[in-house]
Amino acid sequence: MDLRNKKIAVVGVGGVGGYLAGVLAKAYPDQVTMAARGARLEAIKKDGLKVHSDLSGEFCIQPAHVVTSEQLEEQDYIFLCVKNYSLEQACAQIAHAVGEHTVVIPVMNGIDTAQRVREQLGKGIVADAVIYIVAFTNEAYEVIHQGYFARLRIGIQHADEQERQALAEVSELLTGAGVEHLVAEDIELEVWRKYILNCAYNVATAAYDNTIGQLREDPLKSQEFLDLISEAYEVAKAKGVAVQPEHKKEFFDRFRMYRKDATSSLQRDLDAGRPAEIDTFSGYLVREARRLGVPVPVSEKMYGLLQERAAQSE
Repeated sequence: MDLRNKKIAVVGVGGVGGYLAGVLAKAYPDQVTMAARGARLEAIKKDGLKVHSDLSGEFCIQPAHVVTSEQLEEQDYIFLCVKNYSLEQACAQIAHAVGEHTVVIPVMNGIDTAQRVREQLGKGIVADAVIYIVAFTNEAYEVIHQGYFARLRIGIQHADEQERQALAEVSELLTGAGVEHLVAEDIELEVWRKYILNCAYNVATAAYDNTIGQLREDPLKSQEFLDLISEAYEVAKAKGVAVQPEHKKEFFDRFRMYRKDATSSLQRDLDAGRPAEIDTFSGYLVREARRLGVPVPVSEKMYGLLQERAAQSE
């Protein structure tokens, strides 16, 4: 496939979107448009997008195009990297840039993200995606990428031939940018594997405002972290997701391997008094558990703590 004339947009140039925008723009300097707004947009226009990455090194990209979402031209590929609570608004802002053959890849938290994008846009080809990365921005809107991994999984459950071709094109695009990725046959499982981990990682760190190291040092909190994983795992099983016992062991092992000073995006947002994805990481799971009749007492406790923290920061 000839990628030289393809138009690529990244909407939402925060930690995850900023890292993807940076590596894509390095590989395709004249084809990538970064969509941002406000002070972030002005900072990128003035100084470029600066990335500090353990994996990809230090670099600064002066994008060929920096616009608001409303100013986007029709694109061939759109990586949608906004917060989950902004999804509907973001879809409304980019709808004019989505043609019948545009491939939209929402690289966001949550379980039902891609389906919501399909419902909102009603056109284009929308892929599910999940990324394993620790990335955020500092006060100067520079991207900080910690760790030596940035692994992306993409897919469409029960994809037809057109959708398979679209996924192959996105894979070629990512390969050209050096992004480690996999086209997953069972993308539902991949999304849930990440979600189960986040139902513990984001939720526990944010509810207690603790680092992973602090959680590990406290026997009660450490056990609650493992209980959160088990509860989310049981909800996934009840929904018919093909999770296996070895996946749960993998989640437990990751808890013991994280950096001691690791924090979460949910924790950082609550600390800063910003809108936070409490419903994405906790509310959704609690509601699904109730609907399915799965007991999740620790998840319910944490959901209450998170709501209290959010109320205090208002």
